[in-house]
Amino acid sequence: MANVFDILQERGYIEQVTYEDELRELLGKESVTFYIGFDATADSLTLGHFLQIMVMMHMQRAGHRPIALIGGGTTMVGDPSGRTDMRKLLTKEEIDYNASRFKEQFSRFLDFSDGKALMVNNADWLLDLNFLDFMREVGVHFSVNRMLTFDCYKNRMERGLTFFEFSYMLMQSYDFLKLYRDYGCKLQVGGSDQWSNILGGYELVRKLEGDKVYAMTFKLLQTASGTKMGKTAEGTIWLDPEKTPPYELYQYLRNTDDRDVETFLKLLTFLPLDEIEKLASLEGAEINKAKEVLAFEVTKMIHGEEEAIKAEKASKALFAGAKEEGSIPFTELDKSIFEEGIGILNLLKDVGLTKSNSEGRRLVEQGGITIDDKKVKDVGKIITLEDFQDGKMLIRKGKKVYHQVRIK
Repeated sequence: MANVFDILQERGYIEQVTYEDELRELLGKESVTFYIGFDATADSLTLGHFLQIMVMMHMQRAGHRPIALIGGGTTMVGDPSGRTDMRKLLTKEEIDYNASRFKEQFSRFLDFSDGKALMVNNADWLLDLNFLDFMREVGVHFSVNRMLTFDCYKNRMERGLTFFEFSYMLMQSYDFLKLYRDYGCKLQVGGSDQWSNILGGYELVRKLEGDKVYAMTFKLLQTASGTKMGKTAEGTIWLDPEKTPPYELYQYLRNTDDRDVETFLKLLTFLPLDEIEKLASLEGAEINKAKEVLAFEVTKMIHGEEEAIKAEKASKALFAGAKEEGSIPFTELDKSIFEEGIGILNLLKDVGLTKSNSEGRRLVEQGGITIDDKKVKDVGKIITLEDFQDGKMLIRKGKKVYHQVRIK
């Protein structure tokens, strides 16, 4: 069996590693317990998180043991990495709810039977820490001068950085120490934006335990244009089907930039590399076949094969001009609303296509709203029963977002 380190490297995941040769040798000769931390800042994981989940699945398939660490404690502070201001503070109840949702989603991707994977919450040890004991054991090993050279803190110096946030690195580092002591965890992995935080834990364990542990980061999921994949003008792409329906996930991936197809097939699917190479070599309109494979494979992993098939049918129906097939997202509204008539701006907002009337106005004025293949030109348009065909109406926002309105 191939060394999982080589698999991750060949598929383009790895960004930085400590003691690369040593870690590769370790992963090739024994089962290694490793962890990735996920702060519970929302009630669903995102497509960006899915790349990290893929790493965990690759590692587990190779016989290693993943720990999915839910940051119920660290979320109480909030990671300052990549932030220009302090994160919004969530209540403990909000964090606990988000953590429970994460647990449900992880169970779809990892095998937790017989201890093959673990799921733990750092709230279990961080919330009841004694401050002085913690600072005497952990704080003494961190240099303030050095921490201020890290981007996660340096970028905040002009706008202000609270000691509250400054403590985040110490707590994340303590997580590694705790997991090493309790579960023999020898490796922390995460996104490249976490390198400073991960190094903190790696160095802490080596200092206090005198053992060899390792750190590895992988590339963030970005498009060729430099934008974060999974972030759109309409918002985040979530793994929760209630927040991002399977069809919208499929359609988002189906519209991947030609330049990104090969990269995303390597990072977000388990397709063999030779098959990916063939798909990536397609040119012109043929590259759309590769995009359909990408969209189907990822949707299938996240939402199941049945939902992926429905999304694929819906997408092909729309491209062929059909309007009533597949699992296009829809909203049912009472018939009385359209007997009286409702303004297009209010309708867009009510079905969740826009967040405000001003956003809807801008879209209409820019030609970005279409109803049943007819572009809406009047921001004052009133939608009535006459606008429906067989009780249904298909609204298209921009080129990629479809939503059906049905009368009940």
